[in-house]
Amino acid sequence: MRRALPADAPSLAELRWAFKQEDEGVPEPPDAAVFLRQAESWIHDRLADGRWSAWVAEAAGAIRGHVFLQPVERMPDPHGDTAPIGYVTNFYVAPAHRDRGIGTALLQALTDHARAGAVGTLIVWPSDRSAPLYQRSGFLAPDELLELILDT
Repeated sequence: MRRALPADAPSLAELRWAFKQEDEGVPEPPDAAVFLRQAESWIHDRLADGRWSAWVAEAAGAIRGHVFLQPVERMPDPHGDTAPIGYVTNFYVAPAHRDRGIGTALLQALTDHARAGAVGTLIVWPSDRSAPLYQRSGFLAPDELLELILDT
């Protein structure tokens, strides 16, 4: 496990492609080359300027899994509760490397970072497959969160 670097963007873009193809099950996916260029640039820029953080798991010299964190700033509060909220997303382990503790280790690296003062609360929209891992790691259903899905 290690923090992702901007130089990891090409590998992270390829894993994002694999993740979304597996997740969406699209029979005719969009043009891979166009997506990979866009995703690589997007990932590189956000890791380089610190807007996002990510952790990667490597095996046999290649990145096999990742998880991303974006701190969401909060408004100033006279009571001092201004720690950012951490949005956890793009959590993926390549199928051949699952069930080996990689996902748990990635999530632990991210939560260790958060507990060290980076954010006050972590939020995630889990898939059916990932929800048990999040729950084992201490994530709970919120009491106060509401969402409005907009048709955009």
